[in-house]
Amino acid sequence: MNTLPQDVLDCGAATAIGRHCAGVFHEALADRLVGAYALGSLAHGGFAPAVSDIDLALVLTDRRPEDDQTIDRVTRGLHELGGDHRRLSVFWSSLPALRANREDGRFPAVDRLDLKISGLLLLGDDVRPQVAQPDTAMLSADSVRFALEVLASDPVVAEFRNPTHLASDIRRFTKAVLLPLRFLYTAANSVPGSTDDAIRHHLAQPAPVAAELVRAATRARHGQPVSAERLTELLHAELIPLYLYYVDCCLPGLTPADGGLAQGLARWRTRLLGLQETRPSP
Repeated sequence: MNTLPQDVLDCGAATAIGRHCAGVFHEALADRLVGAYALGSLAHGGFAPAVSDIDLALVLTDRRPEDDQTIDRVTRGLHELGGDHRRLSVFWSSLPALRANREDGRFPAVDRLDLKISGLLLLGDDVRPQVAQPDTAMLSADSVRFALEVLASDPVVAEFRNPTHLASDIRRFTKAVLLPLRFLYTAANSVPGSTDDAIRHHLAQPAPVAAELVRAATRARHGQPVSAERLTELLHAELIPLYLYYVDCCLPGLTPADGGLAQGLARWRTRLLGLQETRPSP
């Protein structure tokens, strides 16, 4: 089975979609939208036509209670346009929060760093010089917090037990395999980097964990996926070891103030080990 998605777009077309979406948000937010930026691979390079998201960042003048509902409504409306608009991922926060190195909407530390270093202005005023730059400790803690909330959630862990569906969706497959490597690369280098940077960094290590799975995700990312059956085999064999490696790399980087995160990682590690012992044969 060929798992390559039908809707493949290039960097220029994706940027045009991002600019259109920024205009729609401007209509909804009016003068409160200070600036809209392309982030991620559209900004710092490495856009993969087969799988990359269209990352859009919105900087607002202030934070209001209705902002969550407004931005969610506009985002859903853009997704409902179908096609490549479904790749849209929206980050947002107020300018005062970005100046203070915090988020008050949806803007994790690694994405704030991406905005600061590489943000591509699509609409409005360029306020990147005013954005505070997160340090390494904040980047590590924030990525662990995200991993515990999303990657360690019950639905995702269930897919680790039986990854057949994961193997049939090339975007979700590449994210599941490569996102932990992105987090580790950023923590090690204090720069967002591209997914390809993270892959090279991982595979350059002696005896890299889950090397065949990472190589398969790399080929899929660049539009050359193998069959879903083969991806399922690799996921069964190497996905849990990859995540155990991620957890073990994260634990030493946490500070005493991050005790809750360390406990969360330890519980996640125990669940992963349990899955490894009880998972069905491929």
